[in-house]
Amino acid sequence: MEKEIKSSDYVYHLPDDRIAIHPLEQRDHAKLMVYAQGKITHQHFYDLPALLPSDAALFFNDTKVIPARILFHKETGAQIEVFLLQPLQGDLPVQLAMQSKHNTQWLCTIGNLKKWKEGTTLYINRNDLTLSATLKDAKSGEVDFSWSPSDWSFAEVINHFGNTPLPPYLHREADENDKNRYQTVYSELEGAVAAPTAGLHFTDRVLQQIQAKGIPTDFLTLHVSAGTFQPIKTENALDHDMHSEQIIVTRKNLESLLQKNRKIIAVGTTSMRTLESLYWYGVKLIQTGPQPFQIGQNDPYKHNLGILPPREAAFTEVLQQMGSEDYLVGHTSIFMVPGYRFKVCEGLITNFHQPGSTLMLLVAAFVGDHWKQLYDAALQNGYRFLSYGDSSLLLPKN
Repeated sequence: MEKEIKSSDYVYHLPDDRIAIHPLEQRDHAKLMVYAQGKITHQHFYDLPALLPSDAALFFNDTKVIPARILFHKETGAQIEVFLLQPLQGDLPVQLAMQSKHNTQWLCTIGNLKKWKEGTTLYINRNDLTLSATLKDAKSGEVDFSWSPSDWSFAEVINHFGNTPLPPYLHREADENDKNRYQTVYSELEGAVAAPTAGLHFTDRVLQQIQAKGIPTDFLTLHVSAGTFQPIKTENALDHDMHSEQIIVTRKNLESLLQKNRKIIAVGTTSMRTLESLYWYGVKLIQTGPQPFQIGQNDPYKHNLGILPPREAAFTEVLQQMGSEDYLVGHTSIFMVPGYRFKVCEGLITNFHQPGSTLMLLVAAFVGDHWKQLYDAALQNGYRFLSYGDSSLLLPKN
């Protein structure tokens, strides 16, 4: 592992007009860059089923984006934006916190915080539903929410009052179309405050064609946090403080991963982070015994890479740790940078990412210095970038 990785080495020039501000009319009509055996070809996303290796197994992130932006107005007219980050009870699966009745506590970022004093309550009312928010701790952003009628779930309440949390670089307010389009067609478990954008291109038709080809599909969960947009501000990327995200993995996921002779392809960087984190959890269980599912940003770099167990052994150990449970909840801050050795994923479907971001480093870790060639080709061939942009299928040579 390098002692220094210059974040400036992973910056490229992205003109504003190459950022996709709105989604295409049809999800699967995005361009698809295919990088395989060292060669680049240009396709469309609806071609994906025919382009996947016959021994592929796809792993998707089924998190569902919540309308995390809630706007309150004080009697003075001041607007306070409350942006939901995560439930205060961090060990609880987020989707369970979303089913809370009467009241719930969340950590939030607060816009115009100076206008909201600790201990005071803001109200919003619409169609006989009232939501109140009390600022408990300005420093941590702890907010206590309660509502009336109290038999509504928190999910129902924020669907009533909240707004789609579009990425900051889109520089626009969410519209009605975003409610549907900033969500994958297979989203299931509520809890993300940003979409797993690689999945936005999939349609029911594309999924059916993949299954018709006999390619297995699996769904695991990483609740994408606002930290995914946090830029690297340090010149040495290794000094960056990586955000933590909740992951949920099922027994079925592990059983699928233990099937032999499959080329694991992650749909998106969040699926990749989940799969690789799962491997390192297995390593920790083998080497140091039972412990909570928590992967720190530097955990993969602490081990002697020459004597690591194969992925089958790691996943078997995790399965044993689960006992009779059907799913496992953990947290990961895994930071995949150039020099990281991938233990699970052999392919990645992903969009084109922000210059100098943690996701840019992940792609560079996966394809090596070829990332420059890929991004140059994308810029030269009219690809659209970032969350609502075009896609790529990366199958680097082993």
